[in-house]
Amino acid sequence: MFQKTSFTTLIVGVFVVYVLHTCWVMYGIVYTKPCENPKFENCLKPYLAGKTRLQLSIYTALRPNADGGHTLIHKEENFDVESKFERIVNVSLPKKTRKNGTLYAMVFVHQAGISPWQDPKQVHLVTQLTTYMIPKPLEVSLISGEEAPKPEQLKRKTTTGGDSAVDRPVSHWRSRLTLNVVSEDFVFDRDFLPSDVHRYLKVFQNGKKMVYLPLLFVDELSNRVKDLMEINSTSIELPLTISYDTISLGKLRFWIHMQDAVYSLQQFGFTEKDADEIKGIFVDTNLYLLALTFFVAAFHLLFDFLAFKNDISFWKQKKSMVGMSSKAVLWRCFSTIVIFMYLFDEQTSLLVLIPAGIGSLIEVWKVKKAFKIQIIWKGVRPTFIFGKSDESERRTEEYDTLAMKYLSYLLYPMCIGGAVYALVFLRYKSWYSWIINSLVNGVYAFGFLFMLPQLFVNYKFKSVAHLPWKAFMYKAFNTFIDDIFAFIITMPTSHRLACFRDDVVFLVYLYQRWLYPVDKTRMNEYGLSYDEEEKPKGKAHED
Repeated sequence: MFQKTSFTTLIVGVFVVYVLHTCWVMYGIVYTKPCENPKFENCLKPYLAGKTRLQLSIYTALRPNADGGHTLIHKEENFDVESKFERIVNVSLPKKTRKNGTLYAMVFVHQAGISPWQDPKQVHLVTQLTTYMIPKPLEVSLISGEEAPKPEQLKRKTTTGGDSAVDRPVSHWRSRLTLNVVSEDFVFDRDFLPSDVHRYLKVFQNGKKMVYLPLLFVDELSNRVKDLMEINSTSIELPLTISYDTISLGKLRFWIHMQDAVYSLQQFGFTEKDADEIKGIFVDTNLYLLALTFFVAAFHLLFDFLAFKNDISFWKQKKSMVGMSSKAVLWRCFSTIVIFMYLFDEQTSLLVLIPAGIGSLIEVWKVKKAFKIQIIWKGVRPTFIFGKSDESERRTEEYDTLAMKYLSYLLYPMCIGGAVYALVFLRYKSWYSWIINSLVNGVYAFGFLFMLPQLFVNYKFKSVAHLPWKAFMYKAFNTFIDDIFAFIITMPTSHRLACFRDDVVFLVYLYQRWLYPVDKTRMNEYGLSYDEEEKPKGKAHED
């Protein structure tokens, strides 16, 4: 009959189906079915095929419908769709915009020599040139109180009368405007017109033919946080870089979907900075590398889940701490919590923050299991009861304590010295920020040293059979995947270096596994051996 399917096999099967479905969806986005018979009445032909002289005009307005007036800031009189260019123009800011208001850009592609407001065959898009974001707090020397703000921070303090404005979002200038037009002469079939392109498509009747006007696109993904400039009452005029290039139909459709995805995340509460991390993956990465990133991210998610699942299963069944370094478990818990608080203080991307938070909760639970802690509630006051250790566990603790003793001679002076140096020479937002940064620098710089007690215990017992090797292997795969992410996703430099540091730790574990092979005849902590488990359970022979 049917064999029992393991949970891991089920998850891997669902993962494979998900990857195949995603590949099919991505193919449907990139590929557009053309009109096979150009003379067919359902075909939509490109307006650009007629080689009409075009002009690009860009206006600014306080409202998206230009109600209340508009100002011309740039025009390309002989606009060649095939020729890329980049222009820098100075834009005068209206008084309302300088007082924490909004400013819009209206981009027109129309017939040359005719005003876009009078051209029935013009196409236009409206985009914001400003966005709201909370300014970065001022950083000061915690000893002398000396400030080291950036020029825009000095202006902010002068014009707002203090630091109260830091707590509320202020208007920032998007210094880059990226435009694209689909240059290929693609003939659409009206029966297979993609919905994503439909909202950018403007069609008119030319005799018996249906013609679509140029597909104009404003690349919102290119608006990065690093290009933002804070606006205040003294910002009379600000520079705007106008960049234009052609775009293929497949990339246009892909970019539309990505912009919609980023917009949806912002509607769900993602900040401008969170959205910027996702934008960076698409904008700063080659499309082929981007496809690789998708598969890497999918496998990272799978291995994360399987590592968590096997780690929890191992510790759930764990009854004894023989051969396990309790100090390493405690340190792992402390370090993951410190790293999570640091990433939260640095307002790191949620792509990095959420897994760090889940990992912290699991490490807290492992500490409870390792020290055999029982929590008894007396009303609202908890009472903690610690379990007793047997002889083998006490011997493990002795090796553990001995390793930590030698380690402390090196570790503590270096951590304290680094914290004092940072206090004297560096600037921070607050004392809390200094404490968290000092702790996390100790974790990142010397965290691998706290894995040495476990290596020392393995050496003394000449065994690694007590370690959760399934979870280790999944974590090892993820560690090497993290190396790839370290170059793709924006994260603090110290966190990036920690990804490579973990590689060394896993290589040492693998060496010990080779050095101390598992003895299948030796009893484990449950009183069982592998040979006994593998013996057939058949009926005894009767003479």
